Amino acid sequence: MLDYDREAARYDATRGGDARADAAADAIETLLPVAARGITRIADVGCGTGIVTVRLLRPGRWVIGIDQSAGMAAVASGRLPGRITLGNVTRLPLASGSVDVVTMVWLLHLLPAAAAAAAIAEASRVLRPGGLLITTVGKNDAAFEQAGDDAAAIMAPVRARFGHDQTDRPARVADIGGQHRLAQVAQTAFVGRGQGVSPRRWRQRLTGDATEWIGAAGRERVDALCAELDRLPDQERARPDPVYQLAALRKG
Repeated sequence: MLDYDREAARYDATRGGDARADAAADAIETLLPVAARGITRIADVGCGTGIVTVRLLRPGRWVIGIDQSAGMAAVASGRLPGRITLGNVTRLPLASGSVDVVTMVWLLHLLPAAAAAAAIAEASRVLRPGGLLITTVGKNDAAFEQAGDDAAAIMAPVRARFGHDQTDRPARVADIGGQHRLAQVAQTAFVGRGQGVSPRRWRQRLTGDATEWIGAAGRERVDALCAELDRLPDQERARPDPVYQLAALRKG
């Protein structure tokens, strides 16, 4: 697991920065409800550095960011003074029924199955009736599903065979949401700008990454994948950016 406290200072620069955050926030905006009156209260859970959170702040909204990493929260506080708090996604520091929207961007895929389910349950608890959970789903699948990506095409069959069941798989999120009065009502997608990976970088990941499917595939298969990747042209050219999926689930 990545040490987010240590990674916080360089996290944005290594993950698409403002361009990716703009794309994520713009996609979220298309799913947010239009307030008839009063203030729309938004909790960005697993807010990280607050780079997306700050883009949701505007007149007529109350926004809070919550993260369990002190390092990430410190960076986020620089963007949103007084609006960031430490907290665990399975025990949110919010009253029941107190917010209109919970956002979770690139969060559920990081959690073990039980914790991901608990996070969805917590989102339902803090949402008012009619409120929305907006979350990325199938995050890790996105890197293997782009048309014209010759590197992904090499790895995808092996990953499909040996990959574990993703905790943010769309059908799983919808099923768990249904157990907690959350019904999917909309979806959209956005491009992870700057997140395309070159064949050379993929080979580095395959030889140094502890991702479960890589370990399950075994060294012999991974070495064979690396050999195929090494034969591709344009070793330094990043392949197409992944397209991430967002789902909106409404509390009944």
